[in-house]
Order: sequence, then structure tokens, then C-alpha cells
Amino acid sequence: MVREFDGDEPVIPRSVLVTGASSFLGGYLVARLAANPAVERVIAVDSRIPSKDLMRRMGRAEFLRLDIRRPAIAKAIATYDVDTVVHTAPSIMDSAEHSAAIKELNVVGSMQVCAACQRSPSVKRLILRSTSMVYGASGSDPAMFAEGTRARREPTGGYGRDLIDVEGYVRGLARRRQDIDVTILRYQSMLGPRIKTRVSSYLSMPVVPTAFGYSPRLQFLHEEDALAALEHATLDSRPGTFNVAGDGVVSLAQAVSRAGHVRLPVAASMIQPIIGVLRDGSLPTMRSGTTGYLTYGRVLDNTRMRTEFGFEPKYTTSQTLDDFVTRGKTTPLVSAAAWRDLEARAVVAATALQ
Repeated sequence: MVREFDGDEPVIPRSVLVTGASSFLGGYLVARLAANPAVERVIAVDSRIPSKDLMRRMGRAEFLRLDIRRPAIAKAIATYDVDTVVHTAPSIMDSAEHSAAIKELNVVGSMQVCAACQRSPSVKRLILRSTSMVYGASGSDPAMFAEGTRARREPTGGYGRDLIDVEGYVRGLARRRQDIDVTILRYQSMLGPRIKTRVSSYLSMPVVPTAFGYSPRLQFLHEEDALAALEHATLDSRPGTFNVAGDGVVSLAQAVSRAGHVRLPVAASMIQPIIGVLRDGSLPTMRSGTTGYLTYGRVLDNTRMRTEFGFEPKYTTSQTLDDFVTRGKTTPLVSAAAWRDLEARAVVAATALQ
């Protein structure tokens, strides 16, 4: 069921500012909005210059190279009479390990964005791209996290902690400026043939270290659905906090085998060091919070995504994984046909023993 609007059509934003425009999500969202003639102006903001290909895709959008930690972000919002801000800048999937500098960019930058929105009379919407990492990961977690479920073991550092703080600033803005519609999208782990995340790099390893004795349940969000959800939130105001994830779950063991790779069961505390040995410089070091995720997993309840946010992903978790394996850059050690043959022989052997 989709929320009713009492006959009123949603108001298309006139002037949209997108932070984090050099990232996959920010840059491709800018490209989609710039291709929409109903949106009069699109302003792309980042301290890094997007790639030539991404800049070309942005079309008529105006790119501003500025640091959101500086007051210049408020000047940009005022100059372009921005009515909608899409904040994708919190860094949660860059190749760099979390550091004090990244925390400053995430937290201080978001404070500046919220302060700029609060002072601007033109801003009427703020959309934040958050993450499921705010729920943490532990052995006492529920089967599924709903939006109102508190973390059993709240992240004390890293990207999860950053986004908890950022969400707090955004909710504070909503209380102070009740005329601004605030939407927080908590994205599940993203996979796809183009986007690069730590999870995609981890699943691309030929030999994948896993926690011995554990079978974590994983849930994925396809890169195209991640973009579509951001676009939906931008064009059709739906205030609130929403989990965004594909239906269904897969176990880590299933994910590794379907990628044609080999599991290496080790003590959970050894996952990070062994990845460091095996990664040969191509895989970012797994942050400490990821060890819990790879041990216990994390699954989101996406009911409100459909009933209140009004969004339907095109890909399930299983389909997302298959598309990542088929069209991504991962190279299987064991072909899918070989796995199917092995599974068939195992079934025959088990039947003969009965």
C-alpha cells in the first residue's frame, strides 16, 4: 500500500543541491536529476572533481568545488535559492580506512549542511543517505531491524558512529525547522557491477576469510535500487526514516560459493589480519565494525519502505548477488556449473546413505 496524498500531487523540487557529487551515488543522482526537465536547476557539490565520464553525464548540472565543512555551503544554498538538499556526502564506502579526517568530513560537514539549511528560508526538503551500520552487529540482534529498533551494541567508532551522530543533527534540524521535510534513508550493504564497496571487494577475493562456526545472514541493496530510492525521495517528498533493502537473505557461505570462491574459516578476530595478508593492496582494510557484521550479519525490515516511503526495489537480495557475480569484476575460482555438479553429487551420496 502506498501512502495517500488527499488528492494533492507531490511538488517537484525546483532547485536541488547534491553533496558528494564525485561519488557513485551522488554523481549518478545528479545525472538523473539533470535529465529531468521538471527540475529547473541541479547543483553538484564536492571537494573532489568528478571523473570526466561522470562530469559528462551530469549534463546541464552546475558543479561547485567546495568543502562542505566551510561556510561556503551556506552561500551556495542562498545563491541558487535551493529548496531541496540531498546529502550523500557522508563517506561510508570510500577506499580509505576511517580516520580522524574522514570523521571530520562526515560529522563537521554534516553539521555545516544542517546549519546552512536551518538558516535558509528557501530550503523545504533534506534527504540524508545513511547506512544500516547504525544498528551495529552482535549476537543478541533481532532477526530483523525495524526503523525504531535500537542497536543492541551501538557502534562506538568508525562510519557507524559517524552516521549515528549525523542522523542526530538531521533530526535536530527537523525539530527546529518543522517546515522542512526530512527523509533519512538507511541503506543496506550495496552491491552491483559498477559500485565499489568494502563488501563487494571482500566477496571478490578468491579466498574469503569467514568466522569459524558462524553463518551470518546477509541482505543486499542493488546499486540501481539505491539510486532509484534517492531519486524517489528527491522528487516525491516522503519525510521519515526508512530502511532500504532488497527482499530475502543469503548466508555468507552461499554468497561466497555463488561467486565461485573458496571460504577460509578462521577465528573472527583473525578476519581483519588475514584479509590484510591476502588483499595484495587491492582490497581496503576491513574496519573493526565489519568483523561483527561478517560474524553475525544484519537484516533489515523493509516494510515501511513500501507502505510509507512508497518504493519497490527491482532486485531481491539474491538477484543483486547474481548480478554482481555475472556483470561485476569478480572472477570465480570454481565455475557455477562445477558447483551445481558438486551439489548434485552430494545429494546423491546423501540419498544413498538413507
